[in-house]
Amino acid sequence: MVTADATSAARTLPATGLSLAAASYVLAVVMMGTTMPTPLYPLYEDRFGFGSATATVLYAIYAAGVIASLVLFGTLSDVLGRRPLLLAGLVLSLASAGVFLVADHMWLLFVGRVLSGLAAGILTATGTVVVLENAPAGRARLASSLATASNVGGLGLGMLMAGAVAQVASEPLRAPFVVHALLLVVGVLALWPVRERGGRPGAARGLRLPRLHPGSRSLFATAAVGAVAGFAVSGIFASLLPGFMGSVLHVSAPVVVGFATFLFFGVSAVAQISLKGRSDRTLVRLGAASLAASMVLLAAALMSAALVVVLASSALGGAGMGLLFMTGMRAVTVATPPEARTQVTTAYFLVSYLSISVPVIAAGALSTVVGLTWTGLVFAALLGAVALVALAGAGRFTGSDGARTLR
Repeated sequence: MVTADATSAARTLPATGLSLAAASYVLAVVMMGTTMPTPLYPLYEDRFGFGSATATVLYAIYAAGVIASLVLFGTLSDVLGRRPLLLAGLVLSLASAGVFLVADHMWLLFVGRVLSGLAAGILTATGTVVVLENAPAGRARLASSLATASNVGGLGLGMLMAGAVAQVASEPLRAPFVVHALLLVVGVLALWPVRERGGRPGAARGLRLPRLHPGSRSLFATAAVGAVAGFAVSGIFASLLPGFMGSVLHVSAPVVVGFATFLFFGVSAVAQISLKGRSDRTLVRLGAASLAASMVLLAAALMSAALVVVLASSALGGAGMGLLFMTGMRAVTVATPPEARTQVTTAYFLVSYLSISVPVIAAGALSTVVGLTWTGLVFAALLGAVALVALAGAGRFTGSDGARTLR
């Protein structure tokens, strides 16, 4: 149990390059566990006999776990402190890995997904703020990029690692989770240098739904459009792409499926870090245009059944999603006082994960009626339109590389 003295001492830890790296690692390693089953779905489908509709439900169950965790625990770190919540997320992620290790019935896959969703919900809200709070002097912009890149990059690394390990392991459905469990243990050790800024004595206790600060509400509404478009596209790629590659492209090797889905999230993380210095307006325009172009390529890939076009669509979509997500998060946190940032990041992720769960469930249901190809075409058109709406709102962001405020 963390005592008041221990919490007070932890709060005095300086923000250093080490603490920033440690906080980023903890966030990334938990997020890895949330996407690791994706490249393994073709193997699970062969073992348990389910199809693409069940795969989308498994992904939606994970998103539901994230949403429940955000509502229940999103602002709890303001009361208990940041590090206890990070530890809880690591423990839940370890429990998820353990369930997948022993999964000999399909219902255990659902249990594992719920646990990984609960872990992700804690880390998306608390972990994002912790990365920001561990920024050394003059490194706030880097920390903002790392906060979102660790989140999205962790999703990509989970797919890549699981696909690569499964490809070479004699136990492809177990070995990836052994590796992840070891990485999570390292994450527990990495908590030691992380700076503590939570545990405010006057913080309200009990269940609290996140509330937006009056100064950031208008900006939040504008930024949320990009987050909705980006996360909905990421959900479609992560849930439907493995099935499409297997049934249409006849590609089921875990390493190839893992790479195709990793490309989306990996490019997203690279784009966030490499372009972080551009103005918010420029990034929103670039991100929305990339996302819309990705949907055009996705439609072309679905009609031509060409793997290279699928990969191009994945990379371009990842870049667009990452830039929209990072810029929206950066803008709303800068516009929000420090004491209210946990609430605004929780609200931002709630909107984002709702935009994953609803389209993914709808896509899974539609795919049973019209098939994966037509389902992909319908959602490519719809999400391309939402990306254009985000593009139209870019003028409301600042065009300066300096202060990040709403005009």
